Amino acid sequence: MDKYKRALADTENLRQRSQKLVEEAKLFGIQSFCKDLLEVADILEKATESVPKEEIKDQNPHLKNLYEGLIMTETQMQKVFRKHGLVRINPVGAKFDPYEHEALFHTPMEGKEPGTVALVTKIGYKLHGRTLRPALVGVAKEAS
Repeated sequence: MDKYKRALADTENLRQRSQKLVEEAKLFGIQSFCKDLLEVADILEKATESVPKEEIKDQNPHLKNLYEGLIMTETQMQKVFRKHGLVRINPVGAKFDPYEHEALFHTPMEGKEPGTVALVTKIGYKLHGRTLRPALVGVAKEAS
């Protein structure tokens, strides 16, 4: 009888582990695809940032339409990211977290608490709470 109960418990544990693995595969199966799309999102963001704001006028309709199209594409891409559990990490002013941030440099900053993120050079992303790409940051240190 004892062997029977152990066999049942082992079977139940195996079933639960298998179910958990399947659920994780469903959630994180798109991980490499998302990583590839992050580069596209970065390029799109850089493209919109590179357009001089003073050039976006009604006198320059082609540039204005192109810029608005880029903004709409970027907005739609972020909506799709959120729909599938991919969230941006923009940690300016947050406490440095080595699980979400990658420190590129430390710099003395007036008015910033040491150990906080002073500058973000590349936005990070999380997929269903798991860091997919850490944010590349500069961290404030004590001014000497």
